[in-house]
Amino acid sequence: MQPATDTANPQDHAAIWLALAELADPEIPVISLSELGILREVRNGADGTPEVVITPTYSGCPAMGQIEDDIRAALTAAGLSARVLTQLSPAWTTDWMSDAAREKLRAYGIAPPQCGSPDHGSTGVLKFSRQTTAREAVPCPQCGSTNTTETSPFGSTACKALYRCLDCLEPFDYFKPI
Repeated sequence: MQPATDTANPQDHAAIWLALAELADPEIPVISLSELGILREVRNGADGTPEVVITPTYSGCPAMGQIEDDIRAALTAAGLSARVLTQLSPAWTTDWMSDAAREKLRAYGIAPPQCGSPDHGSTGVLKFSRQTTAREAVPCPQCGSTNTTETSPFGSTACKALYRCLDCLEPFDYFKPI
């Protein structure tokens, strides 16, 4: 007798995507994992079992355990099952964020990344240079002013920097472009 193999079909994958579509990021509850680009792929594993592939915004993201638990809970609530796999390569980039996600960040009071990484291509390789360039002005998510300044390269989470608007005097997080 051969062991039973779970052979997921495209309908199963669609059901998994649907079950996870609105699953919120635990650190930024107004944005979904899908919109943020953390939820990367639903595929079949070598044994035919569905796999949900996630990529952290950075390799040390402390929310990844919670994200995995939330995915499993959402799948269980929908009567579905899948393995959750964390994939570090290609590295996550702000290019994977949807336009809706950027607008939701702004409305929530977090300045969205001004641009993605210009050297981040489909290969997932980031190119760094020792030369520093002038930073683009980061618009204040409260009043829209570009008269802002970085007060710390580290914000409430490692993927954000802390800024202050010099017009309305409000502090705000800026989602760092990666």
